[in-house]
Amino acid sequence: MAFASARAFAPATVANLGVGFDILGLAVEGVGDTVIVEPRTEPGAVILSITGDKGQISHEPDRNVATVAANALLKQLDSKVGVGIHLQKGLPIGSGLGSSAASAVAAVVAVNHLLGEPLPREALLPACLEGEAAVSGYHADNVAPALLGGITLTTGTALEQIKRMPVPDDIYLVLVTPDVVVPTREARAVLPQMVALRDMVHQTGAVAQLVDALYRSDVRAMAAAMASDRVVEPARAHLMPYLTEARAAASAAGALSLIISGAGPTLCAICDTVSTADGTAEALKHVYVERAMECVVRQSRVNQTGAISDVSG
Repeated sequence: MAFASARAFAPATVANLGVGFDILGLAVEGVGDTVIVEPRTEPGAVILSITGDKGQISHEPDRNVATVAANALLKQLDSKVGVGIHLQKGLPIGSGLGSSAASAVAAVVAVNHLLGEPLPREALLPACLEGEAAVSGYHADNVAPALLGGITLTTGTALEQIKRMPVPDDIYLVLVTPDVVVPTREARAVLPQMVALRDMVHQTGAVAQLVDALYRSDVRAMAAAMASDRVVEPARAHLMPYLTEARAAASAAGALSLIISGAGPTLCAICDTVSTADGTAEALKHVYVERAMECVVRQSRVNQTGAISDVSG
């Protein structure tokens, strides 16, 4: 072992960006999951403690995304060492903020650091995906930005199929998470199995417009493209409490668009100034407070670095 213990933090993520179902995502500054790992004499990864989950997360190694991901990395390295994991949840479960991806990524990055960084950051992707797959399916729209940072386009699960997109300077995010849980499996179950040709053409055009807007640093065009989904968000709208009211309030406050973050129920407003983000945060909070529903409102930016690691203690 290179260190007595190591710590890693992986950020929350906003997946889909409206029109880019399962292919687009961004990392969020300031909130995420932390993992501390320490060596053990027995091989394999085990959970030593979990905080912040209200007792909801399994400690079983084959059912916890952190241990699944850590064990996948140890297998990838053909390592016989053992690690104990302390998982500190900063993200609520079933919130649409990439909670499982953050835990998986933080665990893998922490173990890699503990072992002296035998693999470069990009090579950690397969192990992170194994952890995410334990609960949310084998796709990288949350894992890629949590690991690498920024805005990512993922057209597959191989490293060469993941591209970092340009991030315009004037993107300000307002995230509101109402006090309800929307399990990813439930949110996927309501999606249409067939899509009309006209909707497919519209959707692919919207993704192209979004990518174009990113390369031109045009936040208004980016936000407009994100808000034009005709396939996924309409099917999930009924799972998001007060979505219509939140969208109207955000627009009135000057936000450029408001989308569902991942599977929801978190909603993400796109703004182009700090003052607009301030007003949008207040407006969104008011939507839920006025209806006696608890919520958490966060103002943030795009996290450009992804997961970070250091020596613990």
